[in-house]
Amino acid sequence: MKQVNMHEAKSQLSKLGELAWKGEKIVIAKAGKPYLDLVPHRSEGKERKPGRLKGRIQMAPDFDTTPQDVIDDFEMG
Repeated sequence: MKQVNMHEAKSQLSKLGELAWKGEKIVIAKAGKPYLDLVPHRSEGKERKPGRLKGRIQMAPDFDTTPQDVIDDFEMG
C-alpha cells in the first residue's frame, strides 16, 4: 500500500494511476489521514438478458429431493 498526500497526488497523478493499474493500493491522505482510494476504472458489464438460456438447461426429475443422509449430516454436524 502506498499513501501519498493530496499535493503529491496532484503532481504525480499519472505515475500513481499506473501503479493503481498494476494492482498497487494507493491511498490519498488529507491532513495525514486516509481520504481517498485511487482505483482503476472497470467498465460495467453487459446488460443482462433474462431467458437467454431458456430451453438449454435441464433439471433432473429428482432435483428437489434431498437424500436423508445428507439432511442428517447437516442437522447433526
